[in-house]
Amino acid sequence: MPDSSQPNKQGYGSDPLHHYGWITPRFWHGMLPWDFWPMALDNGVRVSPRGALTTITITGIGCFHVVGKGVQHLLYGRKLAGARPDQPPLFVLGHWRSGTTLLHELLIRDPRHVYPTTYECFAPHHFLVTEAWLTPLIGWLLPKKRPMDNVATGWDRPQEDEFALCSLGLRTPYRSWCFPKHGPVDAEWLTLDGVPAEERRRWMEALRRFVGALSLKRPGRVVLKSPPHTARLRTLLEAFPDARFVHISRDPLSLFPSTVRLWKSLCDVQSLQKGQPQYDWIEEEVFCNLERMYTAYGRDRRLIPPGRLAELRYEDLVADPKGALRGVYEELSLGDFAPAEPGVDAYLAEERDYKTNRYELPAEVRERVLERWGSYAEQWGYA
Repeated sequence: MPDSSQPNKQGYGSDPLHHYGWITPRFWHGMLPWDFWPMALDNGVRVSPRGALTTITITGIGCFHVVGKGVQHLLYGRKLAGARPDQPPLFVLGHWRSGTTLLHELLIRDPRHVYPTTYECFAPHHFLVTEAWLTPLIGWLLPKKRPMDNVATGWDRPQEDEFALCSLGLRTPYRSWCFPKHGPVDAEWLTLDGVPAEERRRWMEALRRFVGALSLKRPGRVVLKSPPHTARLRTLLEAFPDARFVHISRDPLSLFPSTVRLWKSLCDVQSLQKGQPQYDWIEEEVFCNLERMYTAYGRDRRLIPPGRLAELRYEDLVADPKGALRGVYEELSLGDFAPAEPGVDAYLAEERDYKTNRYELPAEVRERVLERWGSYAEQWGYA
């Protein structure tokens, strides 16, 4: 059964990490030229040959996005302006590698649920007019598996809406992967604390428009999964006052090495800079991100009205997936679980041979994790 990580028999801190081909879509391919180039200029545009090719393709594809955006506005502008989800969205929350991918995959097996696809997150400006005819033509651009694990890829596969926000030109800590030699950037956009009010309002409007466009394409409850949203409850509730939330936690001794490997892999794949990406900042950034995330989550959790937040542990979800899901449905009043059961059964059957990661943490790293993330471990029952 898959979680948000895949088997790694090489142990903690062991790479090799591999590159995609230069033409393979990256997160930045969804950006318009006037969003991408300021980011590149801020970082000196000192790119590798591979990065130069990627930069050229981003610019070219960005021009296609501009045309597609104009066509979509012409055909759907009025409808999009008034598009609203017919049911409150459901946000899957939790730290990276905590099992959010597994939980999201199970929830979207319900035919009443809607989710953003990889294509829609890469092309949020125009997917209403291009997805149906373009994705069959560009399926060859995607590798069969993700670079950091063995999760299947595809334009129709579920994706984090954080990448749609990135494609829409909004700032995100994920920009750190583009120029990893400069270290982490946009840390305040993890929690949205300290972000100017106008920029925060723009962020909310972009998310509302994206959810509205999804609802216009496919009716149903929109289920969104993005780990940074765990730290944004206050803003999400302003954007969607009736939203539902489900949070998943996991043993921090598994979270830490898996997240470090994830960030290293994404720096390796997404970097536009010359030479091997630098990873010396990643471990501290992983430590700080969880601390910032759960300071914000603990502060704002009380804002969620009763009956709109369910919390579970990854270990319990793996032990009894259907039982855990039934509990979520009951706690959040998502309706009868029976219509979702056939899809859930089919997914569990497909993934029955999955084996989770096993990491051997050095003693000093284990001690640091327990020291830095001790409050998380205690809060979620891992102490």
